[in-house]
Amino acid sequence: MNPLERVREWFDQAVAAGLAEPNAMALATASPDGMPSVRIVLLKGIDDRGVQFFTNYESRKGRELELNPRAAATLYWQPLQRAVRLEGVVVRVSEEESDAYFASRPRGSRLGAWASRQGSAISSRESLEHALERAGDEHPGEDVPRPAYWGGYRLIPEAVELWEGRPNRLHERMHYLLEPDGTWRTERLSP
Repeated sequence: MNPLERVREWFDQAVAAGLAEPNAMALATASPDGMPSVRIVLLKGIDDRGVQFFTNYESRKGRELELNPRAAATLYWQPLQRAVRLEGVVVRVSEEESDAYFASRPRGSRLGAWASRQGSAISSRESLEHALERAGDEHPGEDVPRPAYWGGYRLIPEAVELWEGRPNRLHERMHYLLEPDGTWRTERLSP
């Protein structure tokens, strides 16, 4: 079984349970010299190839992924006593996938992608708000194109852990490792 099928099931159950931000995902990257960095991104797709998220390619995470295209991610749904860990290679999604997702975002979010140089120092909140106004003036109407520096990534897992809380801290931990032939090997981990 591809463990991403179970990840999708658990995600759908978290959405159905009405959890706040069930797609909040901690994403860890590292610089080429190994300095780790973690932040929350929003999971925007799960399929048999991996999990998707979108961001500014020029952000710290984008720069780190360009030089070291490996990452780890965690989803945690505390009320359901479930967590998912993913580790693997990260690739950019196609331009078409990035365009389609960008077009689905609210106009304000699309303009925000033009206004914000994610992670860069700014002089004031007002300068950011002025940049948003300028973006709106430059892109009147509903059609706001995707900036070339903004798009999606897919984390293609080589390892997946499914964690479920159990009494006495004897949690259920199933670990899936991708074999060279494309099959998944499963092992149970001690809590």
